Amino acid sequence: MRELTFAEALGEAMLEEMSKDPTIFTYGEDIAKQGGIFGAYKSLLGKFPDRVIDTPISEEVLLGSALGAALAGMRPVAEFHFADFLFTGMTAVTNQIMKFRYMTGGQAKVHLVLRGPDGITRSGAAQHSESIETLFMHIPGIKIIVPSTPYDMKGLFKTALKADDPVICFEHKKLYETKGPVPEEEYYIPFGVADIKRQGTNVTIVSTSRMLHESLTAAEYLQKEGIDSEVIDLRTLVPWDKQTVLNSVKKTHHLIVAHETWKRAGWGAEIAATIQEEAFSYLEAPILRVGAKNVHIPFSPKLQDFVVPDHENVASAVRKVLRG
Repeated sequence: MRELTFAEALGEAMLEEMSKDPTIFTYGEDIAKQGGIFGAYKSLLGKFPDRVIDTPISEEVLLGSALGAALAGMRPVAEFHFADFLFTGMTAVTNQIMKFRYMTGGQAKVHLVLRGPDGITRSGAAQHSESIETLFMHIPGIKIIVPSTPYDMKGLFKTALKADDPVICFEHKKLYETKGPVPEEEYYIPFGVADIKRQGTNVTIVSTSRMLHESLTAAEYLQKEGIDSEVIDLRTLVPWDKQTVLNSVKKTHHLIVAHETWKRAGWGAEIAATIQEEAFSYLEAPILRVGAKNVHIPFSPKLQDFVVPDHENVASAVRKVLRG
């Protein structure tokens, strides 16, 4: 099977769906002439000149106008450039986009996608490095996809482009250049279906995005110690695949949840609480969470590495939970 980068898989999904559906258009900062800050739209350069649009630096207008376009029958894809910048247009997202269908009793369909890079990069510092997906998981009204591989990026994004509810796609900066197999034939990945990336019997590790890869690395190291880890990629946070996680925990009797966002009130707490409520009798040890320390992301590379978790943190949590 051919291999594409994460960025190429996203661009191919856009190209295929825009070629079929004239109501899809995309706009944001540095996409029409540059192809996106991380090159995700390079496959669109020179194509659809009236549907790939550069905008001024005004996230509040950019995000708010997406709702109007959706209500007018279009399918806008608004790029937020960096996840941190969503805060400058938060009212449009949380008070309008996420509530409009509910407030109209389902009469209005808000078919739009918000997408862009999140997570750490090297020395991105506090305003260009945050993983904020938990905030949107907490408020009803939007689907959340967090792909970790080129295959998942394309399949999930194609599904998002056909959805009649708003979707937000968080794409980790460190994944754009990673490569993986992507079929040439058309495919879609449904929301709410996790992928078991690695089968195991001793412990369940639930993760997404960059930390999914860190978890797989941890699993390889742990295997040398005789610990057989099952690694689950949720792929989507709203909805999230509760049944797959429950089934795994009933088999392994131990659970680790690993994410890059802050440990305090991170989305891992929701998974941990649900398993505690619905599968407590299967657990042989407390559930442990792996997340960032409760500070903003530092500029210093050494301090960033100290604040944000990696495979060593995941492996340490697994050893701790198996010790009981």
